[in-house]
Amino acid sequence: MKVELLHQQDLFAFHEERVLGYAEWIMEQVRALRPEIDWQELSLIFTDDRIRELNHQWFGKDTVTDVISFAYPGFEATGEVIVNVQQAREEGQLRESPDHELALYIAHGCHHLMGAEDATPAQKTAMLSLESQWVDQAFSHHQPGPFFK
Repeated sequence: MKVELLHQQDLFAFHEERVLGYAEWIMEQVRALRPEIDWQELSLIFTDDRIRELNHQWFGKDTVTDVISFAYPGFEATGEVIVNVQQAREEGQLRESPDHELALYIAHGCHHLMGAEDATPAQKTAMLSLESQWVDQAFSHHQPGPFFK
Protein backbone atom coordinates (compact mmCIF):
# COMPACT_ATOMS: atom_id res chain seq x y z
CA MET A 1 0.00 0.00 0.00
CA LYS A 2 1.23 3.47 -0.87
CA VAL A 3 0.91 6.07 1.90
CA GLU A 4 1.85 9.69 1.38
CA LEU A 5 1.99 12.54 3.87
CA LEU A 6 1.07 16.04 2.76
CA HIS A 7 1.37 19.17 4.86
CA GLN A 8 -1.24 21.93 4.79
CA GLN A 9 0.16 23.48 7.96
CA ASP A 10 3.44 24.91 9.12
CA LEU A 11 2.95 24.93 12.88
CA PHE A 12 4.68 21.64 13.64
CA ALA A 13 7.41 19.41 12.27
CA PHE A 14 7.10 15.63 12.29
CA HIS A 15 9.17 12.48 12.08
CA GLU A 16 7.57 11.61 8.76
CA GLU A 17 8.88 8.05 8.47
CA ARG A 18 7.37 7.21 11.86
CA VAL A 19 4.03 8.74 10.90
CA LEU A 20 4.01 6.86 7.59
CA GLY A 21 4.96 3.58 9.25
CA TYR A 22 2.17 3.96 11.78
CA ALA A 23 -0.36 4.87 9.06
CA GLU A 24 0.57 1.73 7.13
CA TRP A 25 0.22 -0.37 10.28
CA ILE A 26 -3.16 1.12 11.21
CA MET A 27 -4.42 0.55 7.66
CA GLU A 28 -3.54 -3.15 8.08
CA GLN A 29 -5.72 -3.21 11.18
CA VAL A 30 -8.69 -1.54 9.54
CA ARG A 31 -8.32 -3.51 6.30
CA ALA A 32 -9.00 -6.66 8.29
CA LEU A 33 -12.52 -5.31 8.92
CA ARG A 34 -13.33 -5.27 5.20
CA PRO A 35 -10.86 -7.51 3.38
CA GLU A 36 -12.92 -7.34 0.20
CA ILE A 37 -11.61 -3.79 -0.32
CA ASP A 38 -8.00 -3.93 -1.44
CA TRP A 39 -6.78 -0.48 -0.40
CA GLN A 40 -4.01 0.74 -2.65
CA GLU A 41 -3.31 4.32 -1.62
CA LEU A 42 -3.79 6.60 1.37
CA SER A 43 -3.13 10.32 1.44
CA LEU A 44 -2.61 11.56 4.96
CA ILE A 45 -3.00 15.33 5.04
CA PHE A 46 -1.90 17.31 8.08
CA THR A 47 -3.70 20.61 8.57
CA ASP A 48 -4.59 22.98 11.38
CA ASP A 49 -7.83 24.59 12.57
CA ARG A 50 -8.53 25.58 8.96
CA ILE A 51 -10.13 22.13 8.78
CA ARG A 52 -13.22 24.06 9.89
CA GLU A 53 -13.63 25.30 6.30
CA LEU A 54 -13.74 21.73 4.97
CA ASN A 55 -16.12 20.65 7.72
CA HIS A 56 -18.45 23.49 6.75
CA GLN A 57 -18.13 22.94 3.01
CA TRP A 58 -18.65 19.16 3.00
CA PHE A 59 -20.73 18.50 6.10
CA GLY A 60 -22.47 21.81 6.82
CA LYS A 61 -20.85 22.03 10.27
CA ASP A 62 -19.22 25.37 11.04
CA THR A 63 -16.92 23.93 13.71
CA VAL A 64 -13.33 22.80 14.07
CA THR A 65 -13.01 19.02 14.01
CA ASP A 66 -10.23 16.52 14.59
CA VAL A 67 -10.30 14.47 11.38
CA ILE A 68 -12.16 14.19 8.07
CA SER A 69 -12.01 11.16 5.77
CA PHE A 70 -12.88 10.69 2.13
CA ALA A 71 -12.93 7.20 0.64
CA TYR A 72 -12.74 6.58 -3.09
CA PRO A 73 -13.11 2.79 -3.33
CA GLY A 74 -14.06 2.96 -7.01
CA PHE A 75 -10.73 4.55 -7.86
CA GLU A 76 -8.45 1.62 -7.07
CA ALA A 77 -9.40 1.91 -3.39
CA THR A 78 -7.83 5.21 -2.45
CA GLY A 79 -8.63 7.51 0.41
CA GLU A 80 -7.74 10.72 2.17
CA VAL A 81 -7.51 11.30 5.89
CA ILE A 82 -7.25 14.97 6.82
CA VAL A 83 -5.95 15.41 10.37
CA ASN A 84 -6.04 18.55 12.50
CA VAL A 85 -2.56 18.36 14.03
CA GLN A 86 -3.12 21.64 15.89
CA GLN A 87 -6.00 20.06 17.79
CA ALA A 88 -4.03 16.82 18.32
CA ARG A 89 -1.22 18.82 19.92
CA GLU A 90 -3.57 20.87 22.14
CA GLU A 91 -5.84 17.99 23.19
CA GLY A 92 -2.88 15.67 23.62
CA GLN A 93 -1.33 18.01 26.17
CA LEU A 94 -4.53 17.65 28.22
CA ARG A 95 -4.76 13.88 27.76
CA GLU A 96 -2.13 11.17 27.40
CA SER A 97 0.24 12.91 24.95
CA PRO A 98 0.18 14.74 21.61
CA ASP A 99 1.63 11.64 19.89
CA HIS A 100 -1.08 9.41 21.35
CA GLU A 101 -3.79 11.87 20.34
CA LEU A 102 -2.42 12.08 16.79
CA ALA A 103 -2.37 8.29 16.61
CA LEU A 104 -6.03 8.20 17.69
CA TYR A 105 -6.99 10.76 15.03
CA ILE A 106 -5.23 8.79 12.29
CA ALA A 107 -6.87 5.55 13.47
CA HIS A 108 -10.27 7.24 13.59
CA GLY A 109 -9.91 8.64 10.07
CA CYS A 110 -8.74 5.30 8.65
CA HIS A 111 -11.58 3.51 10.44
CA HIS A 112 -14.05 5.86 8.70
CA LEU A 113 -12.52 4.86 5.36
CA MET A 114 -13.80 1.35 6.00
CA GLY A 115 -17.33 2.65 6.44
CA ALA A 116 -17.42 2.91 10.23
CA GLU A 117 -19.96 5.43 11.45
CA ASP A 118 -20.13 7.48 14.63
CA ALA A 119 -23.47 9.22 14.16
CA THR A 120 -25.01 7.75 17.32
CA PRO A 121 -23.56 7.50 20.82
CA ALA A 122 -23.43 3.70 20.56
CA GLN A 123 -21.58 3.84 17.21
CA LYS A 124 -19.15 6.42 18.55
CA THR A 125 -18.43 4.36 21.66
CA ALA A 126 -17.82 1.23 19.56
CA MET A 127 -15.52 3.07 17.16
CA LEU A 128 -13.49 4.76 19.87
CA SER A 129 -13.13 1.53 21.82
CA LEU A 130 -11.66 -0.34 18.86
CA GLU A 131 -9.43 2.58 17.87
CA SER A 132 -8.11 2.88 21.42
CA GLN A 133 -7.25 -0.83 21.36
CA TRP A 134 -5.31 -0.36 18.11
CA VAL A 135 -3.41 2.64 19.45
CA ASP A 136 -2.62 0.92 22.73
CA GLN A 137 -1.38 -2.11 20.81
CA ALA A 138 0.77 0.07 18.55
CA PHE A 139 2.34 1.94 21.45
CA SER A 140 2.92 -1.15 23.56
CA HIS A 141 4.32 -3.41 20.82
CA HIS A 142 5.53 -1.30 17.92
CA GLN A 143 6.68 1.98 19.50
CA PRO A 144 5.57 4.12 16.55
CA GLY A 145 6.41 7.53 18.02
CA PRO A 146 7.37 10.12 18.75
CA PHE A 147 5.63 11.75 15.81
CA PHE A 148 6.01 15.43 16.75
CA LYS A 149 9.56 16.81 16.60
